[in-house]
Amino acid sequence: MISRWIVGIAFFLHASPNYRYIKKFAHNLLENTNYPYKKFFDYTMMVLIVISVYILVHHVKYEVKPDWLFFNNYVISVIFLIEYMLRLWVYSDNSKAIIEQYEHDLFLQRPFRVWGVLHRIMMTKMGFVFSPSAIIDLLAIMPFFHEMRLLRVFILFRVFKLFRYAKSLQQFVSILASKKFEFLTLGVFAGVIITVSSVLIYVMEANNPDSKINTLFEAVYWSVVTIFTVGYGDFVPATSEGRMVAMVIIVAGIAVISFATSIVVSAFTEKLDEIKEDKLIDDVSKFDQFYLICGYSPLTAQVAHRFIKNGNQVVILESNHKKVAEAQKDGLLALTFDPASLHSYHALRIDFETQVISVILLEESDVLNVYTALTIREMSKSIKMLSILLHHENRRKLSLAGINEIVYTQELIGLMSKEVSGRPVAFEVIHALRSENSGVFIEEIVLDDLMAGQFFDTTKLSMFHKRLIVLGVYKQSSQSFFFNPSNTLIIDAGDVVIVVGTRSLIDEFKALMRRKKRV
Repeated sequence: MISRWIVGIAFFLHASPNYRYIKKFAHNLLENTNYPYKKFFDYTMMVLIVISVYILVHHVKYEVKPDWLFFNNYVISVIFLIEYMLRLWVYSDNSKAIIEQYEHDLFLQRPFRVWGVLHRIMMTKMGFVFSPSAIIDLLAIMPFFHEMRLLRVFILFRVFKLFRYAKSLQQFVSILASKKFEFLTLGVFAGVIITVSSVLIYVMEANNPDSKINTLFEAVYWSVVTIFTVGYGDFVPATSEGRMVAMVIIVAGIAVISFATSIVVSAFTEKLDEIKEDKLIDDVSKFDQFYLICGYSPLTAQVAHRFIKNGNQVVILESNHKKVAEAQKDGLLALTFDPASLHSYHALRIDFETQVISVILLEESDVLNVYTALTIREMSKSIKMLSILLHHENRRKLSLAGINEIVYTQELIGLMSKEVSGRPVAFEVIHALRSENSGVFIEEIVLDDLMAGQFFDTTKLSMFHKRLIVLGVYKQSSQSFFFNPSNTLIIDAGDVVIVVGTRSLIDEFKALMRRKKRV
């Protein structure tokens, strides 16, 4: 009966849209760094922490109004208690765990083990309760029980809650945590030195009436102060043997400080690139819209600068570290991620539907562009993709991969101009002429010496009227182009005439020009 009741509640909660929405909202507010309202929540909690600590410090020597004490002991503590309970709630999905266990037992045709799943849920929650951040949260709530005056000191633990809301502090802790073994070794080394020096200085100084070190605690205090190179001077060895111990401890202290400094420096050096990349990822997540370029090359640099010049944001993904460094040196936002990997886009938290204007594939391999296109199509079915074509035989493969536009390298810059210019229709006309599927061609015809000395009279070409377009003539002698040439233009051997038309008309025009005789 109890198990049926528990399973029924689990299914109800799991299927309830309101419950799922509220839990998702709470999770985003507490844990999701990309959630737009989280920063307001974090700032509010940080202000409450500062107010709470200020009231505690002010209350040491001065009277505090009862309203402020009530606000500090009750209101702030209740807010922190609610936050603690919400974090405990969203830490794991209890209803999902119960349903999974129920369906598993049902599949194996055995009774539902309700106490087993409840025990597993409890152990999962205990993982949160005994985590360092949760312990700090719990200690920060203790001043709520203000009748126990000593517990008011736990207000100071609210300062440590700042680590939860300040991302820079979290990064600092994570960097130091990456050197746990080194710090453990340093701690053991320092502990051994403190223990030995404390015993030695106590033995040497305790029976000397001129020495201030009369207890073991004072000896430990002197050792800690000396080994960490503070040296307050309130306890000074009075015997020669004690001074010998002090000299050894001073040298050992310098070694400990040097070791600690080298650990911290090496930790930050190793994590520096990662910190920079995390910062870039955060910057990308804040972009409203941007062009995503996959692969970096000199062509990528031209395309990216063209977009940036026209006020657009550009993000470049490249798996090669050296190329990423080149792109960043060129002043571009480039990240070391494999464009053909789903993990890259999950890590970057890119929303293809709202953020990405279009994807431009500029890998120096058609195969890599195909793989990248397939990966992006798995993320979004509607995003517009453009790719360069390096080898003609791969055009069909690129098309089957879901790429909307396939262009040759030399066409790409012009296509980018169309994207950012105010004359997209004019560009579409030119692009249609360049396309091999339109049936219309632009042809360059070199005129031989049979045409030399003649006037270029297009009116005599009546059979091509309104069907073949003569754009102009390029004269090799002067290296100049005559657009829509007049009938008085004299042809020289080697001049080039540029015509636009179908293949059959162009072939006929070539044959006619060759039949023209010198006048």
